[in-house]
Amino acid sequence: MSDYPRPLPEVTDLNRPHWEGAKEHRYLIQKCKQCGHLWFPPVPNCNRCLSYEVEWVDVSGKGTVHSFIVYQQAWHPGFKDDIPYNLAIIELEEGVRLMNNVVVASNDQIEVGMAVEVVYDDVTDEVTIPRFKPA
Repeated sequence: MSDYPRPLPEVTDLNRPHWEGAKEHRYLIQKCKQCGHLWFPPVPNCNRCLSYEVEWVDVSGKGTVHSFIVYQQAWHPGFKDDIPYNLAIIELEEGVRLMNNVVVASNDQIEVGMAVEVVYDDVTDEVTIPRFKPA
């Protein structure tokens, strides 16, 4: 049992490669072997051509803030000490948009268009959570 106060990701057969990559400080997302489309979060088949021929690939972990919000209320008790905290839509250099946090910056420093890069938070011995910091 971990004493990490926030919810931990539920690792499944579908998303396991992403979390194993994070543990190695690698950012892995899915890529279609048929059409080359990239996406995150993981799904069993390509959401462009519907192929089930999918692989996991390393991406740069660099991107920009597309949009963000700052929560003033903890929606889970584990976040009560983090109020206010942010949730950003990050657009990776590879074109994929995903939700994550911008860390190592105060919320009033976050801007749409801000360059960010992935950092890895080893929250337990078993779980590493990718987050983003200003680049």
